[in-house]
Amino acid sequence: MDSILSNNTWVLVDLPPSSKPIGCKGVFRRKYNTNGSIQMFKAILVAKGFTQKEGVDYFDIYSPVARITSIRVLFVLASIYKLHVHQMDVKTTFSKGGSVYEAT
Repeated sequence: MDSILSNNTWVLVDLPPSSKPIGCKGVFRRKYNTNGSIQMFKAILVAKGFTQKEGVDYFDIYSPVARITSIRVLFVLASIYKLHVHQMDVKTTFSKGGSVYEAT
């Protein structure tokens, strides 16, 4: 949450009068060690996006996933122009949201 706030990832706005908020559901799981003892508890909050209707509740869909052909083109261009390619790891991605709690 601190990362979201410090990076100005989103802005809190009022819900339009004609709209309903999306519901959510908590999913709770236990992860086990190989010996059968509980390793940790996982809690994930999931939005019920299936309640939305296209054209009413949303208009565009965007998924920031690169195709392998796009990555290959970038490597080819880097090779042609003799550029250095650096790898980085983004620590604040939210592809699998949720909180992890250690078992005691």
